Amino acid sequence: MLKRIVLGYGGVFLGVLITACGVSFFLIPAKIAAGGVSGFATVVFYLFDMPVGITMLILNIPLFLLSWRMIGPLFGKKTLFGTITISLLIDLFNRFAMPVTSDLLLCAIYGGVISGIGLGIAFRSGGSTGGTDMAAQLVAKFFSISVGQALLLVDGIVIILAGIAFGLELAMYALIAVFITTKTIDLVQEGQSYVKAILIISEQAEAIGNTIMERLERGVTSLDGKGMYTKKDKEILLVIVSRVEISHVKSIVNEHDKEAFVVIADVHEVLGEGFTGL
Repeated sequence: MLKRIVLGYGGVFLGVLITACGVSFFLIPAKIAAGGVSGFATVVFYLFDMPVGITMLILNIPLFLLSWRMIGPLFGKKTLFGTITISLLIDLFNRFAMPVTSDLLLCAIYGGVISGIGLGIAFRSGGSTGGTDMAAQLVAKFFSISVGQALLLVDGIVIILAGIAFGLELAMYALIAVFITTKTIDLVQEGQSYVKAILIISEQAEAIGNTIMERLERGVTSLDGKGMYTKKDKEILLVIVSRVEISHVKSIVNEHDKEAFVVIADVHEVLGEGFTGL
């Protein structure tokens, strides 16, 4: 129990530390307000010379309390820990942070990647840095929209403010940073896709399934389906393979049924025999 708690808070702290590095050494010096509370705090910093971390804390604590009251305990102790810690670390780093590069594109890319890695680690550890997540939940509740739409709205408002304060060009760089951060978070949380799920709909499903099991030594699952137009029962095969085996499966399907319908999709994690280490 104690070990799990230590690892959980340790993961949140590591994620917050990395995120603070991305924000302090790349985004803030370049005036790239990449959405969320940190982006808004960056605008406030350059307009009113108010420390970024203090501004984040001033905004986040009321958001945390309001979210707890209006939505319930959706954001727990780890989020509060992450919220306070990132504010302190950003102001600590900003005391001696020097721009790593003067290239705005590099700042947007590396700031986005580093921040995304940190946030992804914090999320995987069961925490977050609050801010945008809490604001989006509140906006979604009050305006009856989805959380995803609320996130876009909150980040959009911050980027518009950045455009007004810093100019259109820096707002465009902020959009790049937001996009990269989001994709990096997904990559850290879900992992890189090393395997593929293949769905095969064919009149020769049994022959295809047997050949796959025989040649590739992969398990094949048969699912019952029904064509909505024809109202005919269909047998659907599901098989999980590594990247290098995709061409073999396609060859086997083509060998038995050139008219087969095949869907290939990314799979981010597979647990079970035959997939250890993929």
